[in-house]
Amino acid sequence: MKNYLRRARDLITSFLAGVFFCGNLSAEPARATQSPNIVFILADDLGWKDLSCYGSTFYKTPHLDRLAKEGVRFTDAYAASPVCSPTRASILTGKYPARLHLTDWLPGRSDRPDQKLLRPAFLNQLPLEEQTLAEILKEDGYISASIGKWHLGGKGFEPEKQGFALNIGGTESGMPETYFFPYRLRREALPRLEQGTKGEYLTDRLTDEAIRFIEKNQQKPFFLYLPHFAVHVPLNAKAELIRKYNRAAKPGDSQTNAVYAAMIESLDDSVGRILTKLEQLHIAENTVVFFTSDNGGLASGEGPGPSTSNEPLRGGKGHLHEGGIRVPLLVKWPGVTRAGTVSQTAVSSIDYFPTLLEMTGQKSARNLLSKTNSEMDGLSLVPLLREKTNSFSRPLYWHYPHYSNQGNKPGGAIREGDFKLIEDYETGRLELYNLKEDLSEKNNLAKANPQKANQLEQKLDLWRRNVKAQMMLPNPDFIPARTNQKSSGG
Repeated sequence: MKNYLRRARDLITSFLAGVFFCGNLSAEPARATQSPNIVFILADDLGWKDLSCYGSTFYKTPHLDRLAKEGVRFTDAYAASPVCSPTRASILTGKYPARLHLTDWLPGRSDRPDQKLLRPAFLNQLPLEEQTLAEILKEDGYISASIGKWHLGGKGFEPEKQGFALNIGGTESGMPETYFFPYRLRREALPRLEQGTKGEYLTDRLTDEAIRFIEKNQQKPFFLYLPHFAVHVPLNAKAELIRKYNRAAKPGDSQTNAVYAAMIESLDDSVGRILTKLEQLHIAENTVVFFTSDNGGLASGEGPGPSTSNEPLRGGKGHLHEGGIRVPLLVKWPGVTRAGTVSQTAVSSIDYFPTLLEMTGQKSARNLLSKTNSEMDGLSLVPLLREKTNSFSRPLYWHYPHYSNQGNKPGGAIREGDFKLIEDYETGRLELYNLKEDLSEKNNLAKANPQKANQLEQKLDLWRRNVKAQMMLPNPDFIPARTNQKSSGG
């Protein structure tokens, strides 16, 4: 009996020692699993049809195609605005631009005599009072970097003031003078990019800086916000890539811009280098990767002219038709998302804020998400990514009280289910489309289905009042004979 008890005691002791030992070995991976790294890559002016995995036969995006195969590809993802700054604000706060009163690219296009309406006095920076994703994650031990385009405020409103420990390249401006070194904006060098080499390409350099940040912070949870300037104008690309796409272009195809194609390839290479580095450092399995765009592709004249075609979508950047607001969205969450999943649920850039907070599972994030927050507009996509649900039953809204550089008039929009309504703020004219049957928005159903049009119009109006959206006023100095002059921004 004594021998039996001794053997039993020894087995228990060995078991407990093993549990303690294994627990020590797994302590760091367990912490890491609870605190995934976040890599959020944001393209500028990249259209919904501009990736191979979304149907482009001209642009080559093997690394992004791989990301789509390894994660989830959303077919109906939207930017919260048809221009950049408002969408960027929505990503970092989870709020609609209308609620933030930040509704145009900064500082926006000035009012002109040929406008029937005057723009509202919108904010020219993301307010410091807003809690950004970086600020909340900082409370939970994350280190955050913004590497690339900021465009959410100048002095006093830089990324460092909004929770980011590092800002490389971010200023109040939305576009570089050139993509080749030296990188300047109005004769001033982009911050922390003052040094470089002749011929260096901005997309490559931002990727170099992002990789340095990842290497330096691989032992702690990090949030890398990588908002590329590409593929915004000016259209600059590497000469050898331009030659490659000039040879491949086929006259008559909708997408034939060789310079733009070359810029997309450099952007795709950037994503590939980031994914490779995560794998080399053995942290890929604990890193969530998002890739999306801030608005639709530039498909009308701005600067040198159209950059791309968004067909079969109608319109492009600056427009509330699908080409201006529908964007690519790829999400990889290792161990959670099923490889090669395609989601047809309509989602918006307001959703990324609560999604990423729920993914981290940390105390500050949980506390914020558990509160009844009437100003949290986004919904967490975690149930979709876990395939616990197939869709969300909620409308999506847009409010753009501005005349765009791309020739569009001010308006608002709502999508609920398959139906989408656009309201023209100048005339009150309504456009109603069934996107399931008419993706190209060619058949206006407003007169054929007035009941649906009125229902959505009322919901859009109620939403505007709920978020205290700023509205336009008549222009007392309106002169119809004047013509718009196009400028570049957003």
